[in-house]
Amino acid sequence: MIKFLKRIKFIFKFWKSIPFIIDFFKTKEVDLYKKVLSGLMILTYAFFPFDLIPDFIYLFGIIDDIVVTSFIIERMVKWAPETLKNKYRLI
Repeated sequence: MIKFLKRIKFIFKFWKSIPFIIDFFKTKEVDLYKKVLSGLMILTYAFFPFDLIPDFIYLFGIIDDIVVTSFIIERMVKWAPETLKNKYRLI
């Protein structure tokens, strides 16, 4: 449970996750198909940001954005090698 809470905290501080994302794509410890799949998820959401809840609805409009972003980052954390998780204190 503590590991999950650390990951959630990491996700909500998104700007701090950018170095992790860069290292995820740079490291040779992550399989190529995981990098490709992660990249496709990021690009798909960036170019086709379908909203379940329209963004003009105050506060609730960003919930689906947070959910999708956190899902993508959570997948990347799950696929990351232990060395990368240790470096960013995700274990």
